[in-house]
Amino acid sequence: MTHKKKWAILAPSGLMLIGAGACLISWAGALKEKGTSTTNWVVAGTGALAVFNAGISVFGQSVVERVLHEVRERTPASTPGN
Repeated sequence: MTHKKKWAILAPSGLMLIGAGACLISWAGALKEKGTSTTNWVVAGTGALAVFNAGISVFGQSVVERVLHEVRERTPASTPGN
């Protein structure tokens, strides 16, 4: 798979995970405000942070793939014997 294709898949996936994680963090906070048991909102919040951080990681990898794509596009292909 090319760097451009990886970037095209990873960037939106990372952004969706970040958004989902942010929503889940808000939901976990609402659970705490409602007075739900500590175990419930802590587990929900931990899972939410895991999703959010996974999104940041996936998006970060998409940036790496985009940079690699840009570098490969700018570098002329070397020919044998030159």
